[in-house]
Amino acid sequence: MIRPLAAFALIAASPVSAQSRPASLQPTPAAQQILERDWVLMNWALKFYDADHDILLEPGEAKVAAEAFRRMADADSDGRVTPQEYRAARAFILARY
Repeated sequence: MIRPLAAFALIAASPVSAQSRPASLQPTPAAQQILERDWVLMNWALKFYDADHDILLEPGEAKVAAEAFRRMADADSDGRVTPQEYRAARAFILARY
């Protein structure tokens, strides 16, 4: 019983299972994170930026959606989204969409 488990552990930890994706398929972490941590933003992004309608945001779609949100949220156009601007933009999206 121990041998099959040990063999499985070795196979699961092998480099073959840990292959990296091509650079073109690497997610953009900041764009993905801003959408994944807030269900309101994710639903808004899926509604307007999921170009292939597969209910998954590709890295490029997530980047475009995150940039659109930043433009919407940055009320004073200083290039940064403050917590107050974030909450206001989120409330706007929740009320409107």
